[in-house]
Amino acid sequence: MQTSTVLLVLVALCIASFFFARRKSHAVAHGSGGLTTLHSLPKHYGYMALAWAGLPALAALALWSALEPRMLEAEVVSSLPAEVRALPEQQFGLYYNQILGYASGGMNAAELDEVQLAAADRYSALAARFSWLRSALVFAVALAGAVLAIRRVQPALRARNHVESIIRWILFSCSFLAVLTTLGIVLSVLFEAVRFFQVIPLTDFLFGLEWSPQMAIRSDQVGASGSFGFVPLLVGTLLISAVAMLIAVPVGLMSAIYLSEYASRRFRTLTKPVLEILAGVPTVVYGFFAALTVAPLVRTLGESVGLTVASESALAAGVVMGIMIIPFVMSLSDDIINAVPDTMREASLGMGATMSETIRKVLLPAALPGIVGGILLAVSRAIGETMIVVMAAGLSAKLTANPLEAVTTITVQIVTLLVGDQEFDSPKTLAAFALGLVLFFVTLLLNVVALYVVRRYREQYE
Repeated sequence: MQTSTVLLVLVALCIASFFFARRKSHAVAHGSGGLTTLHSLPKHYGYMALAWAGLPALAALALWSALEPRMLEAEVVSSLPAEVRALPEQQFGLYYNQILGYASGGMNAAELDEVQLAAADRYSALAARFSWLRSALVFAVALAGAVLAIRRVQPALRARNHVESIIRWILFSCSFLAVLTTLGIVLSVLFEAVRFFQVIPLTDFLFGLEWSPQMAIRSDQVGASGSFGFVPLLVGTLLISAVAMLIAVPVGLMSAIYLSEYASRRFRTLTKPVLEILAGVPTVVYGFFAALTVAPLVRTLGESVGLTVASESALAAGVVMGIMIIPFVMSLSDDIINAVPDTMREASLGMGATMSETIRKVLLPAALPGIVGGILLAVSRAIGETMIVVMAAGLSAKLTANPLEAVTTITVQIVTLLVGDQEFDSPKTLAAFALGLVLFFVTLLLNVVALYVVRRYREQYE
């Protein structure tokens, strides 16, 4: 039985247990003098039965799904001849993968020997048997939990407290899972970055002024030692992000102010969704727009006034990235400005202030924490953008502050280093993890600064 079918049947069992438990609570209440004799509402008894039926069954399903591949492998490997089991690890892995490929229908019988065909048949038979055993186990656990929960229904049972305790543990588990995921990401990047810094000194990486991650295969080959200076990538990232912010922040903030304070309700209803459509456009579309329209336009305008503009420039990438980020700044700033209490507007206008003075001296300072959060989100989006930079700014790692030249960013180099079949033992590939680690700390620093600003002004206006 497929996993999707098992889940559908399990959902049906959980729903049935909910209705049976709620029905029994009504029956118990009727025999005890009414619903007022119950500690909890009838629906709480139903939720308790649903949780008792569903959660243990889901845990059993997850545990079985995690152990099933190992059990199948152990059973199939034990049936193979001794000379096959004695093969080297890599050869045996290829041999076993061929068995799995034929069992799943991805290989022809002509490509396998008789031992593999027999092992594949055994694997298929065991997989079918294990599938029915898994289904039986899940349904048995669900039924047992439902029966136990329904039998416990009585007026003194604190079903509501029990349900709330289950929900609290579910919420805690989700939060803990999020923390573990973040910790796992950081540690996985950190371990690989440490391997990189064992080969390339940390000072050379952080303060090097040249980026050329080319490692030769032989020691006598030209360019045997690459250059892993991080500074050109950081400068390129900050340059493109600065250009994007110079466009996105003023336009987005002014748009939010107009929509919130000056525009009519009809105009706001029509305009805001249209502007927010920009946030749903894929970044590769922005990349095409930057490469085919904005970059040639910037080059033509620059040459018309006597400037030398590269065919792929930081200015073109930054302009398009700024257009992409405008909806983030505008939407968040508009929501924050609208959240400012109307009493502050009315008090300012009642004191004789104009609308512009009210916006500058009352609304914007009061909404500053939220606006800073929106700008931080926009900066993080700009720093992490890849497609626009690849298509409009190029891959050249230059140490320059001229937006008319071609530059590259940290994220683009991470993608470039990890494209294709790579060996994770060379400094060239491990450099991607070092770049990711530094990018993580740069983003963390931005969050710390934004949190400081938010706390400082929030204390002033609360």
